[in-house]
Amino acid sequence: MADLFDLTGRVALVTGGSRGLGRQMVLAFADAGADVVIASRKADACEATAREVRERGRRALAVPTHVGRWADLDALVEAAYAEFGRVDVLVNNAGMSPLAPSSVETSEELFDKVVGVNFKGPFRLTALVGQRMADGDGGSIINVSSSGALMPKPRFGPYAGAKAALNALTTAFALEFAPKVRVNTISAGPFLTDIADHWPEEDRRRSRSAIGRPGRPEEIVTTALYLASPASSFTNATIVRVDGGLY
Repeated sequence: MADLFDLTGRVALVTGGSRGLGRQMVLAFADAGADVVIASRKADACEATAREVRERGRRALAVPTHVGRWADLDALVEAAYAEFGRVDVLVNNAGMSPLAPSSVETSEELFDKVVGVNFKGPFRLTALVGQRMADGDGGSIINVSSSGALMPKPRFGPYAGAKAALNALTTAFALEFAPKVRVNTISAGPFLTDIADHWPEEDRRRSRSAIGRPGRPEEIVTTALYLASPASSFTNATIVRVDGGLY
């Protein structure tokens, strides 16, 4: 059974990989035997996580990247393939979810930033890596979406819309790159990452989910490993809700 989740000899690329859920997935992939490319905006944060991977005996490449900029993504892909020669697992995890005062007060700049990071960037990166996977030995692509796409609320309109678009991309790319590439989505609920430091205390202790609490960051790991590994060989174009049974 352990062989199904073995990533030995694989290379994983994780955006937003220096903190929160992304960092948890990076370290889990390394523990499962993968070498890892860590992409996020801050070079020092990327390198700090890369050191943790190397301490686990795996290779790591830190690439400072703004995922909303296609030129950055082109450079990221070139760096990953130059270093490792392949990418077997891509995780589109980077995101941003700022509150807006209201829809009418949402600026064009804020709208473009939210859509750029949560939708435009994953589209471009999936296109670049997915095509190489399809032309090569195949692979697995994991989009990290949000319960906000399924249960949107006011003041999160651009974020909810961008994540809903990301959900749609999952199906589009799964069909485009089939049968060698699997594309799935993790629909994450509230997790106690560093973003939760800004939540009200009540929201940090309780959740309106069946389990009744927010998730711990390490609780994303088993789903990520499942979707990244041969264990999910017959799972494609699927949204996996990891939200404690929200609503």
